[in-house]
Amino acid sequence: MNKNEWWRGAVIYQIYPRSYADSSNNGVGDLVGIIDKLDYVASLNIDAIWLSPFFKSPMKDYGYDVSDYRDVDPLFGSLEEFKKLTDKAHSLGIKIIIDQVLSHSSDQHQWFVQSRKNKTNPQHDWYVWADPKPDGTVPNNWLSVFGGSAWSWDSRRAQYYLHNFLESQPDLNFHNPDVQQQLLDDVEFWLKLGVDGIRLDACNFYFHDQQLRNNPPVPVDAEQTKGVTGANPYSMQRHVYDICRPENLTFQKRLRQLFNRYPGSCSLGEIGADNALEVMAEYTEGGDKLFMAYTFDLLTTDYDSGDIRKIVGEVESTLTDGWPCWSFCNHDVPRAISRLKSDTAKTPAHANMLLALLTSLRGSSCVYQGEELMLPEADIPFDRIQDPYGIPFWPEFKGRDGCRTPMPWQSNKAQAGFSEVEPWLPMPAEHLPLARDIQEKNSTSALNLWRHFLAWRKQQSALVHGDFSWINSKDVKQTLLFSRKSDDQHLLVAVNISAEEKTIAVPAGYSNIHILASSGFDCSYNADQRQLTLPAWQLCFAQIENN
Repeated sequence: MNKNEWWRGAVIYQIYPRSYADSSNNGVGDLVGIIDKLDYVASLNIDAIWLSPFFKSPMKDYGYDVSDYRDVDPLFGSLEEFKKLTDKAHSLGIKIIIDQVLSHSSDQHQWFVQSRKNKTNPQHDWYVWADPKPDGTVPNNWLSVFGGSAWSWDSRRAQYYLHNFLESQPDLNFHNPDVQQQLLDDVEFWLKLGVDGIRLDACNFYFHDQQLRNNPPVPVDAEQTKGVTGANPYSMQRHVYDICRPENLTFQKRLRQLFNRYPGSCSLGEIGADNALEVMAEYTEGGDKLFMAYTFDLLTTDYDSGDIRKIVGEVESTLTDGWPCWSFCNHDVPRAISRLKSDTAKTPAHANMLLALLTSLRGSSCVYQGEELMLPEADIPFDRIQDPYGIPFWPEFKGRDGCRTPMPWQSNKAQAGFSEVEPWLPMPAEHLPLARDIQEKNSTSALNLWRHFLAWRKQQSALVHGDFSWINSKDVKQTLLFSRKSDDQHLLVAVNISAEEKTIAVPAGYSNIHILASSGFDCSYNADQRQLTLPAWQLCFAQIENN
C-alpha cells in the first residue's frame, strides 16, 4: 500500500480535548495534558489521533463555534504547544487529524461582526442573509438541528441570518467565491503546520438553495434522519434545499486539489443526511473529493445483526471505489457499550467484540476516548447539563454530555487524576473502577485486550486493506459471517453479538480452515461438521488456505 495512503484501514483515536487531561488544573483538559498522555495513546496501537476543536471560541458549542480558524484558544494552550503535540505524536508514529468547522462560524468571529453591521460593508455577503416575508416572518420553513427555526433576526441589518445549528453559529455563504478561498487558505494554514488530516464537520452543509425553497415534509412512517433525536422536529422534514446541494461537490473537489498538494494528507467527512449512505458514496467516489467519510448509521445502531448487515451491505454495494470510515462511538452519541443490548453486566469481552467487529469491516475506523476503558454513558443531572443541544429537549433527549465526561486516569485521586479541581462535567462514580491505573494491572482488562487485539490486527493485511464479502450461511440470530481477502491472506470472520453460545455453519467451498489463536478470542471449528462455535460476545478469525 502506498505510504501516502496510510489512512486506508487506519484506526483513528478521537480525543475530545476538554475532557482528556487537565494540566493547568482549571477543570478543563488542554493540549499539554494530551502531550503528557501521548505515550499512553501510542500504547493503544492506534494509527492516528483526531482532535476535536481547540480553536479560539466563545465555547457556546464547546469549540464547534470558531471565532479564529488559525489560533488555539487560551483555554487549551497555544499554537506553540500544538506544534509540540504534533511533533511528539509524529515521533511516536502517530498521525494528527484536526477538526475544521467550515459550514459556520461563531457570531463573535470578526467576519460576522463586520457582516452584520450593514448591507454594504466588504463582508456583507459572507453569511446567509435574507429579507423577511411581507408579514415579517422567517424566509422559509428550514429548521435548526438544535431545535427551532434555522433563521434568526438581526435588527442592525433588518434581515434574518441562517444558522443550521445554534443561533450563535451563523452559516457562512459558500456561494461567495471569497468565502471559499478564505476557508481553503485556513485549511492550508494547518496543512503547512504538518497536520496529516482534516476532519470536516458537517461537510454536506456548506451550500444552501439560493431560491430558499421550503423543505418538503417527511412522509408518514418514513425513517427519521440519522443522528437526530425523535423529539426534534428537524426529523420531520426532508432536507432537500438546506443541505446536500450539488454545488457542494464542486467545493469538495477544490478541497481535494488542496490536499493533493500535500502528499500524505487526507480528509475525513462527517455526513448527516436523510439518505446518508448514498451521500457518502457520492462524496467519496472517483478519488477527487473526500478521502473517506462516516455517517451516523452505525453510531445510532443498537447492534442488531440484521441492521449491521443491512448498513454494511448498502455501503459495499454503493461505495464502489469510495472508502468508508466506521464508528460505533464519538462525541455526539451515547457511548457504544451502553447501547449494546445485554441482560448481563458488561464485561471486557463485550468491549473487545465491539472493537474487533468495527475494525474488521472494510474501511478505516474511528474510536473514541474511553472506549478502551469500556466507559458507559454517564447520566448527567439536569442542573449540570452543559450541552446546548440537550437542554431544550430534556428529558426525552439529554444531550451529548453523557459521553463527554472526563477521562478517569487514577482511581484513588481526586477527580480520578483528570484534574485537581472540579471538572467542567462531573466525574461519574461508575467510571472510577474502570480507571486506567486499575486496568493496567489486569491482563484481561478491556484496556489490555484492546491493546492486544490492535497490535495483532496491524499484522493482518486482510483486515487492514483487504476486500470484503458476506458469506452466505444459515442465518443464525445475532451472528455475522464474512470474509476479508488481500493478496496474501484470506480470513473468515464470524461474530456472535449475543449472550448465548452460537454455532455457525460454514458453507461448502471454504476448506482448510484453522483458527488464529493469536486474535485473542475463544472459538472452535469442527471440520467434520463444518461448524464454528462461538461463546457469548466473541469473534472468530479463521485462516482460509485454498480460497
